[in-house]
Amino acid sequence: MKEIKYFILLFFSVLYVYGQSDDDPVQFTTEVRQISDVEYELKIRAKIYEGWHVYSQYTAEGGSLPSEFTYKKAGEDYELVGETFESETVTEYSDIFEVDETFFKDEAVFTQSIRLLNAEVRQIDVNFFYQVCKEVCIPVDHDFAFVLDGGEKVTTEESIDEHSQALGEALNLELKNKERLRGAGDVSQGETGLWMVFGLGFLGGLIALLTPCVFPMIPLTVSFFTKHSEKRSKGIANALLYGFFIVLIYFLLSLPFHIFDSVDSQVLNTIATNVWLNIVFFLVFVFFAFSFFGYYELTLPSSWANKMDAASTKVGGGIGIFFMAVTLAIVSFSCTGPILGGLLGSTVLEEGDVAMNLSMGMTGFGLALALPFALFALFPAWLNSLPKSGGWMNTVKVVLGFLELALALKFLSNADMVGNWGILKREVFLVIWIALFALLSLYLFGVFRFPHDGPKQKLSVSRKLIGFLSAAFTVYLILGAFQVSNLKLLSGFPPPTFYSVLENESDCPLGLDCYKDFESGLSYAKQVNKPILLDFTGWACVNCRKMEEHVWSESDVYEILKEDYVLISLYVDDRKELPASEQFSYKFDSGRVKNIKTIGQKWGTFQTINFNAASQPYYVLMTPELEILNEAVQYTDKETYKNWLQTGLKRFENRALANIQ
Repeated sequence: MKEIKYFILLFFSVLYVYGQSDDDPVQFTTEVRQISDVEYELKIRAKIYEGWHVYSQYTAEGGSLPSEFTYKKAGEDYELVGETFESETVTEYSDIFEVDETFFKDEAVFTQSIRLLNAEVRQIDVNFFYQVCKEVCIPVDHDFAFVLDGGEKVTTEESIDEHSQALGEALNLELKNKERLRGAGDVSQGETGLWMVFGLGFLGGLIALLTPCVFPMIPLTVSFFTKHSEKRSKGIANALLYGFFIVLIYFLLSLPFHIFDSVDSQVLNTIATNVWLNIVFFLVFVFFAFSFFGYYELTLPSSWANKMDAASTKVGGGIGIFFMAVTLAIVSFSCTGPILGGLLGSTVLEEGDVAMNLSMGMTGFGLALALPFALFALFPAWLNSLPKSGGWMNTVKVVLGFLELALALKFLSNADMVGNWGILKREVFLVIWIALFALLSLYLFGVFRFPHDGPKQKLSVSRKLIGFLSAAFTVYLILGAFQVSNLKLLSGFPPPTFYSVLENESDCPLGLDCYKDFESGLSYAKQVNKPILLDFTGWACVNCRKMEEHVWSESDVYEILKEDYVLISLYVDDRKELPASEQFSYKFDSGRVKNIKTIGQKWGTFQTINFNAASQPYYVLMTPELEILNEAVQYTDKETYKNWLQTGLKRFENRALANIQ
């Protein structure tokens, strides 16, 4: 049961890893005090924002993650004297983990004494891993450098050397006509995109209605409201209120994600680009899939449902109906949880304003669940037309299980591309999908069964129809694997065509010539006197693949890209390490220092400091002299993108003519 609780918290705790912002809820100062010639006292003082808390090193096992210190080169250059001492803590019982948890509020002070083994050591490096929590928990790694300077009490500040300063200054561009960047738009994140996400959530809710956890509750709940009310109008009003509360509950589940907007503007975007988070999502979705296959049941603690049910009976009225809706959400979790996980995964893959998308998706999901309760309360005679519960609902769960596995593979593919492993190339990905949907087809045609399937019966028409659709999709995938079809319907899901087991002339999209380093591309643009298309992209960026496969591939757009522009594609999620000589630390105006060790960190920082943007795709047109030619654009349609390219090209040509005259 405890494993299930960890999965409940997973969606709210894995969203922020390997990054900090200027508005972190924990701010640090450090001190060094000399005790003797070889002994020092290191102190870390953490100021914790109101409402947040940080867990102790000694919080109970089985609860939230404890704080952990790693003293680098301890035992070599120095030895630790005793344990790391903590200031006053608070201990409270956790209903989720069912243990007493120990944590800090407002302030935490950690003190560690050391004894030098090497008298030449002048700096002690310490890594501090901790969880800071409010409505959500954020795991963070923080590095400290304690400078030993003869015993004076100092407060250390992060600083950078001349090498880092030079490389950092090189990242800053002296852009001209920078005001033209304003108005950068992302068509997919406008009203149309949000309604599309809402529609996906609504579709997920409709599917959830067909599962054995939800479907049998519809007539029972509607009958309860219509039969236990003095007037039919009162019963209808209660059922409508019940439906409203269902929508409200699922909307409220999305609110914690909005908190990250105040912590780090790039926090939700890291989900789609972080290798280990993608692997975690892959494992979670596989776990969900096998629960749908019937090998185990995914449930929340029964005590939660019992408490909510008791509260609804005790309180009564509108508040009682609210607790009834909460009870439904808890009881149906074994079926709705994996679907909601799929909704979260799809939202993550869509990128953009993930929190807003998730709110729209969750609202759509809740509305679909609530709709039948309201409709059948208004028209109770319709209850007689509902199909009877039966084995068909298990079939729905198995189909969802296969879809969960297909989605899980996307997260593994993200990790593979971002990590440059080269394991899950496009052809391998498609072969696995072909196997999954071929197995789904065989299951639907009754060739094999799963543990929770009932006695073998004659196949229904609807099951045969879905089986034929699955078989047709399998054939479509086979044609794509053999490059007979371009798989445009799936653009963004399989790896890009240039990420292939076959030898490619170019590792750029669509075989175009491109540069993956800004300075190299800028130098070539100056040489040939062509404008630059700066493409901020990512290996795990779904919308980037859609733009390349739906917009760039169009002949008239492709021709412009190939002949008229120098394409510079910068992958902000590339985890390949930079050569040691090119690694450096970048100091922001706020004083925060960011260590730049990978290609993605370099270009992500480059995008942020020059264009004040963090999302992908993000396109900029400029001259070799760094003059901005047009507003920046993001995910958009073919005509808009083509006109944008042509406008930038015309401005470049007019500028050249003006210089000649």
